[in-house]
Amino acid sequence: MPNKTIYVSDDDLALYKRAQEIAGNLSSAISTALRRYVEVEEGRLEGYDEITLRVGRGAGRKQRFVGVLIAEGGRSSKSGYEAFKVYRSRTGKFVLHADRRQQYQTGGSANPEGATGWRAWLGDWSSDQSWSMAQGEATLDVIDTVEQLRDLIPADLYVLVEEAAHQPAVEDLDI
Repeated sequence: MPNKTIYVSDDDLALYKRAQEIAGNLSSAISTALRRYVEVEEGRLEGYDEITLRVGRGAGRKQRFVGVLIAEGGRSSKSGYEAFKVYRSRTGKFVLHADRRQQYQTGGSANPEGATGWRAWLGDWSSDQSWSMAQGEATLDVIDTVEQLRDLIPADLYVLVEEAAHQPAVEDLDI
């Protein structure tokens, strides 16, 4: 295995020491950091961003990848909402981030049960309103082809994704 000498400034010595404590092997820590740096910077030069998304229930956990947002949308109903973001990863796969919130409830409206006409309308716009929403769940799915997204997202969002799927992340203009 070849040896490489790395010169470290006095100001950075504590950083290198801490990296070695965490990794156990400074060479491994440096290689891991450089690998990640090169991946992110090459992606940035190609027009991609480092994306970090929350997944799971409540605060959940975070997942990170290099990609570009190509479309987003959502839908809602009386019982909650779904928000979708579709990314293209640097490797050409599609990443679907879905955030679903259920059990949306309103209450406290000044509209008495059975009110009709203008009284019902005024009651619904009363300042005496409240609402509640249960913790949602966010998921992240990696999909190989745009066609596999068809059944996973609303039809109008699929049209946008399909249009954007084959567009480059960055188009260099010779102007």
